[in-house]
Amino acid sequence: MPRPSRSRLVELTGRIDIEDWHRDPATRPTVAVHEAFTGEVLAEVPSGTADDVERAFAAARDAQVGWAATPVRERAAVLARFADLVEAHRDEVLDVIQAESGKNRLSALDEVLDAVLTARHYAAKAPRLLADERIPGPFPLLSKATVVHVPRGVVGMISPWNYPFSLPMGDGLAALVAGNALVHKPASLTPFSTLLGLELWAEAGLPPEVWQVVPGGGREVGGAVVEACDFLMFTGSSATGAQLGAQIGARLVPFSAELGGKNPMIVGAGADLERVAEIAVRACFASAGQLCMSIERIYVEESVHEEFCAVLAARVSAMRLGAGYSWTPEMGSLVSQDQMDVVTRHVADAVDKGARVLAGGHARPDLGPLFHEPTLLTDVPPGALCHDEETFGPVVAIYPVADLDEAVARANDSAYGLASAVFCRTPEEGYAVAARLTTGMANVDEGYAVAWSSLDGPSGGMGISGVGYRHGREGLLKYTQTRTIGVQSPRMHLGGPEALPTRVWGPALARSTTLLKYLKR
Repeated sequence: MPRPSRSRLVELTGRIDIEDWHRDPATRPTVAVHEAFTGEVLAEVPSGTADDVERAFAAARDAQVGWAATPVRERAAVLARFADLVEAHRDEVLDVIQAESGKNRLSALDEVLDAVLTARHYAAKAPRLLADERIPGPFPLLSKATVVHVPRGVVGMISPWNYPFSLPMGDGLAALVAGNALVHKPASLTPFSTLLGLELWAEAGLPPEVWQVVPGGGREVGGAVVEACDFLMFTGSSATGAQLGAQIGARLVPFSAELGGKNPMIVGAGADLERVAEIAVRACFASAGQLCMSIERIYVEESVHEEFCAVLAARVSAMRLGAGYSWTPEMGSLVSQDQMDVVTRHVADAVDKGARVLAGGHARPDLGPLFHEPTLLTDVPPGALCHDEETFGPVVAIYPVADLDEAVARANDSAYGLASAVFCRTPEEGYAVAARLTTGMANVDEGYAVAWSSLDGPSGGMGISGVGYRHGREGLLKYTQTRTIGVQSPRMHLGGPEALPTRVWGPALARSTTLLKYLKR
């Protein structure tokens, strides 16, 4: 399976609605997008400006009015058709994701499955979740009320490079089915996954200009998106999330953010260590560890610590690294030199401070410019960079603990709180441990997928790992403003009957609270 052709990628840039770029590409600077496996240029995309963002919001606001007026079941039908089209074009989507990000094909498939399942979930559930809801008024028979959900307007979305298809598609489809339009800044490293998705949205029936894409730098384009949107959806680092939160908070505009993680795994005595090691390979090294939910620290009860280190080290050492578009490699490359620099710095720092390498530990330029071995460390001291900081790469540290109580305490000893995984003697014991962890998602007998993929439940982080949720009721309704419309019976208003003076009606109204206590039981 070859990488996507340059002509096909250039064709996708037609989805970028920047007028002078289509009239004369030489009128503005471009950003080269590289194939992560080789470093070769795939194609160029135009670099947007704040003026482009302003024009995109104007077009999106005009389009949003008609889109919001479209019945929710028709909007949901667009989501269902999008899911079918992603499945029909699966191989091309996988190729584009791999070319931009360097991940192995199985990790790219995670993105396709996530987009398809999330689209079908909200296509089925959104009409009910967005429906008007009758609620009791304050006085039975004399009043009633209705809760309604209206779209926020134009959602600004800033998406990351690590999951360049599933994250913007999943966030975008929830915003769309709620009746919003989008102005979207994709990551500069990985714009073509978004543009291919946008082509499929158009084929599914999404009206033109409802989803606007403006590529470009975070400072100018991203900053302009934050200044103009009615709601911000951001995925990225905790530090950047804090900056954007302060910026948009000054406008009193709501936002949602999935941020970083330093995710723990707990392995108790009695767990099936061979099975845990097999799952840990995926939990730690999917997308070369460039996954917000990747496990970066493992706490193992002392009685099985040495055995588990040996089992996991053997399995990690046997992992198949490789470039290309086949299903064979278990891990691909990193996405950029910046990520390679972080990984090599964290490993070297840990070793300099006394850590031991149980597996991996080295860059692999023989495979490609951005390949690094999956790396397993032990004896990592508290002062090491990778002890507390997020690496966001194929590096994981194992720590012995006296018992499960210590494991929970150390797992919770972090500013992050995104995801966790627990393996114990029984699922019941694992659940009891997971319930004590301060992470927004916790998995028992699985690395990350079961909590994330339970689409009826909210997915989000605690601590500095996020604000708000994806998935579930919460992940949809965040893109709406919720209003209550109350209706009072014309037979009587709360000022009382005209025939009764206030000195009579006031005490009667006061005493009514006692009666209402019994009526509302």
